[in-house]
Amino acid sequence: MFARLASLSVGSGIAVAIASSSINIALAQEIEGDRLNLNGRDYPVAWQQWRDNQNRVRTGISDGGLANRFGVLLGDTTDPFQQPVAWFQPQFSPLAVRFSPNGMYRYLDITPWIEQYQWQVQPQGNTLQISTPPARILSWRQGRQPWGDRWVFELDRPTPWQINRLTFSRTGLTPRDLSLTIEASGQLATIPNVKITATPNRTVLETQIPGTARPVASMLLSPPRLVIDFRSDAPPPRTIQWAPGLRWQRQTVTLGSRQFPVDLLIINPRQPGLRLRPLGIAPTTLVGLATVPELAQRWQAAAAINAGFFNRDRQAPLGAIRSEGNWLSGPILNRGAIGWDDRGQIVVGRLSLQQRVRTPTATVPIVTFNSGYVQGGLALYTPSWGASYQGKTGSEVVITVRNQQVVGQQPINNNQAVPIPADGFLLVARNFNSILANFPLGASVELETMAMPAAFNSIPNIVGAGPLLVDQGRVVLNVALEQFGAGLDAQAAPRSAMGNRSDGSIVWVTTHNRVGGMGPTLAEWAQIVRQLGLINAVNLDGGSSTALYIGGVLVDRHSVTTTRVNNAIGVFWQPTP
Repeated sequence: MFARLASLSVGSGIAVAIASSSINIALAQEIEGDRLNLNGRDYPVAWQQWRDNQNRVRTGISDGGLANRFGVLLGDTTDPFQQPVAWFQPQFSPLAVRFSPNGMYRYLDITPWIEQYQWQVQPQGNTLQISTPPARILSWRQGRQPWGDRWVFELDRPTPWQINRLTFSRTGLTPRDLSLTIEASGQLATIPNVKITATPNRTVLETQIPGTARPVASMLLSPPRLVIDFRSDAPPPRTIQWAPGLRWQRQTVTLGSRQFPVDLLIINPRQPGLRLRPLGIAPTTLVGLATVPELAQRWQAAAAINAGFFNRDRQAPLGAIRSEGNWLSGPILNRGAIGWDDRGQIVVGRLSLQQRVRTPTATVPIVTFNSGYVQGGLALYTPSWGASYQGKTGSEVVITVRNQQVVGQQPINNNQAVPIPADGFLLVARNFNSILANFPLGASVELETMAMPAAFNSIPNIVGAGPLLVDQGRVVLNVALEQFGAGLDAQAAPRSAMGNRSDGSIVWVTTHNRVGGMGPTLAEWAQIVRQLGLINAVNLDGGSSTALYIGGVLVDRHSVTTTRVNNAIGVFWQPTP
């Protein structure tokens, strides 16, 4: 159905002895897990331990986990096996990279830090426990810089810190809630509009910042200091070659006087071991909602982006989904779609699916296929939809087909469930009783499916959303043609898109607020993606659904602001042994 699910394995047979900063671990094999306990608090962070050529135990933590939970800054790199980092040091220095066997995570080897900073580390099942030495905040002060407020914390030693809450301001005008945690004690002077909660080993500061402001951290040594600037200007550019064939970039696109920060994942589809697939809720159903990180981790994808639209109440897709040649859900309203194969061929267009069902007495068109879009006519539901279909309108007749033969016909009420046979499908007639006589018991049934434009027929992977933004280098935005609501093109909102460049790369891109205000309109969005070099591009679901995930974390928004979606697109990468 979708890409194959797998499970994260955790090794056993581990004996641990810790003394001061040293670790002595008898590893039966390399081990990994997806939970971190940092000074008594649990977080979803991937980690791994292994032995090097000198038989020394090495410890790696995912790059996103180090950034989000320890405050580590990631620097630019063109080498996926070396990641420059900064953490209470005057300049960036590289940490060695090791990838998980399934390619989901890249671990940064923090073994030198464990020794240098006297961390105590102990794996317990799926959890890696890390205890850092007690630290103290010696002083803190608030100042004003040309770009905004600045907080400065002077510490007695380097210690982990994190932004553990940062809400999203859709308009850019409403304040954002911020929560900063420092793994250190201290008696902090009171500052207006800042709530301080102090415990023996941890200090939490909560406040509100302007809607367009973002916290920007830097760390100094001699003495150790944590500096947080609250800035509303464009973020600096960033380029991280996350893996062979996967490059994450952050940059700002300028349209006249307007600036739009964007995050991109640039994918080389010709990279060995790399492939893209639609991500659904589960192998057995199309119905349900989950966050993009949940979908990525469920399917073991290295990266993911939100994909097509969906009906939030029915929790079902509203657009085309095709995976590895199998149609899972049909398009609606002739809206924009994008298709690809494993050679990097891209097809975009306004997609429709011409489906018909033939019986000995009639040929009847199918109006929707495994879709949350409910309308009058004949609808098709296959086992991809789930184990059963529930009535939607209160006036429906269900025709059950097994092995291409009608075996049942029954009227159903709203929410009444009818099993979907594993060796067949259901045809649901809504206000269409005139065709029921063509489906008597025992009648033979044959399905026909044809995509338009025809170029989509040979493309194994397709996601429908819309509107279509760019086709062969030209902006082709037409909201009315794709039957979106009036005024949608003028609404400013977060956006997601997928497309390709002339060099053969596939590009995912997201944006949220412009500098000083709300996100782009669709017209601005089309100009942005074309300026980014995309020669073909389709708008994906946006607004609160917009999310770009890489290696265990969201890179374009804080995790507390993510919402649930119905489907996504994932990148799977298999490292070379």
